Amino acid sequence: MKNKLFSNINSPEDLKKLAVNELIPLSDEIRNTLIETISQTGGHLGSNLGVVELTIALHYVFNSPTDSLVWDVSHQSYIHKMLTGRKDKMLSIRQKNGISGFISRAESVHDCFGAGHSSTSISASVGIALANKLNNIQAKTIAIIGDGSLSGGLAFEGLNNANLCDSNLIVIVNDNNMSIDRPTGALSAYLSNILTKKPFDQARHMITNHMEKLPTSLQEISKKVKSITKEVITGDKYFEHMGFDYYGILDGHDIPQLVSTLSNLKNLQKNKPILLHVKTNKGNGYHHAENAIDKLHGVTKFNVDTGKNEQKNSENENKTTLTQIFSESLLEIAKNDEKIIAITSAMLGNTGLQPFKDYAPHRVFDVGIAEMHSLVFASGLAIKGFKPFVAVYSTFLQRAYDGVIHDVSLQNLPVKLVLDRAGYVGADGKTHAGMFDLNMLVNIPHMVVLAPSSPTELVSMLYTMSVYKDSPIAIRFPKGVCDKINVKDNLKLMEIGKSNLIQKGSNIAILSLGGRLDNVKKASDILKNEHNIHITIIDSRFAKPLDVHMLKELAQSHKAIITIEEGITGGYGSSVAKYLTDAHLLGGQNDLIFKEMSMPDEYIEHATIEEQYTQAKLDTSAIVLAVKNLTDSQ
Repeated sequence: MKNKLFSNINSPEDLKKLAVNELIPLSDEIRNTLIETISQTGGHLGSNLGVVELTIALHYVFNSPTDSLVWDVSHQSYIHKMLTGRKDKMLSIRQKNGISGFISRAESVHDCFGAGHSSTSISASVGIALANKLNNIQAKTIAIIGDGSLSGGLAFEGLNNANLCDSNLIVIVNDNNMSIDRPTGALSAYLSNILTKKPFDQARHMITNHMEKLPTSLQEISKKVKSITKEVITGDKYFEHMGFDYYGILDGHDIPQLVSTLSNLKNLQKNKPILLHVKTNKGNGYHHAENAIDKLHGVTKFNVDTGKNEQKNSENENKTTLTQIFSESLLEIAKNDEKIIAITSAMLGNTGLQPFKDYAPHRVFDVGIAEMHSLVFASGLAIKGFKPFVAVYSTFLQRAYDGVIHDVSLQNLPVKLVLDRAGYVGADGKTHAGMFDLNMLVNIPHMVVLAPSSPTELVSMLYTMSVYKDSPIAIRFPKGVCDKINVKDNLKLMEIGKSNLIQKGSNIAILSLGGRLDNVKKASDILKNEHNIHITIIDSRFAKPLDVHMLKELAQSHKAIITIEEGITGGYGSSVAKYLTDAHLLGGQNDLIFKEMSMPDEYIEHATIEEQYTQAKLDTSAIVLAVKNLTDSQ
């Protein structure tokens, strides 16, 4: 009978009723359920396949929610959700009104700390464990962090302060030698080095097995021998020097061993935190994931038998993404400019830099999950005359904001920021929404900020950025498909700060920055055909510097100005309002009306991108209504 064990598991308490040997077939049932589910919904597949046994063992041994399971990034928390009462909701994952693809405290008492970005779990766990200690609560706090997330600086800050806790804090390093792309850096090499030294495990087990048979006086000597053996064979003292009691390396797919080890660690009473090193295989148990370069990290709907998305049609053959346009453009530009360097933070493939890496590996650098480092690293390159392009998702730039200010802007260095996934991003939800970059960047001195409304503009802007050397410069573009274009035909210089007149109307002008321009055009057609309202449309192109000549002309020839952008208040629209006010074009004796259309002051949950913009009142209907209301009020 299919899922005869899993059908009876609706909580961790149900799980604990099983015998240890029953957990093995249960893991097979859960893995098959996961594959079937994600094939229908899309989502993070490879990372979850890799932690099936580990998650089962954690919930079998520990007592969530009294014991806190803190998942780093948390895109690998699907099994956790299934075991904590949400298996019947999995087909709604990452969809409007469905469950989140990440840990969400609003969703379950078993989700103790929300996540979506990396490297936060250890710091959060230190806080939770210390709070339990101060409150005299006997509970374990377990941080589960991947080897890729350990490359983030925040993880080291957490490790550095873990000595505040005792053995009630357990850090589990889920070492699968993968993040989204292959991990880079010295720490990854260090963990791999430990993994290759199997003689240590053999020696350690031999000593441990014989220690209890020795007289008490000799046991102390044996402990010292064990420590010396460990240091000589592996040189493995890093985590112990950080104040941890280190254990490992465990096979993360061996449930009996995991249960036995975790049970022993649960009962340890020591004055130092514990670190358990577990080796897992990303994509484990599904051969299409195991054989994929990215281990099918994130997928759309797919065919289980082939592992491929087979829903493509001829209509999509003429479509691409702005990320791909960026990838092709930068490569073409870099072929003729040896000074161009590209930098990414563990997102080589997702930011589109892999083709450039293949072409010129000595000019593309993946620095791991270290966004702050990427900015300061780029600053050093810029000082020496190179042209560093830092490719990063908008939401992850937030982690490097001080670097943008202190290390780039203050020194007025021509670092080039390329911000993908600006605006709402759909299924990845609120943790990955690019809501804040406009607000952040337009308020930084020296910064130039561009936002293309089309793939052709994206190419021209990138080319312009490549030759611009007067100050830092940033471009932001949204997630989504677009028409394919010939990149070479669009490598044209663009005048800094110059907007583009799309159509001339009367009375009301809409200044569109970035990806809302198509919606403005659709709204214009509706207004003209159904309401006989003719609007002026401006493609602003630059959030900074403002096209003040255009603004003056519009203020003198129109009765109302509307700005629309894919960011929160405090960005482009607010800058326009400030300029109009300071120039005495708005307020006082002037009857000019100004309206800003921007993202609302709230986080919008996962849904389709279109549904999110509808909820934010930034869709075509909202634009039509805004213009009608202004017209009716005049």
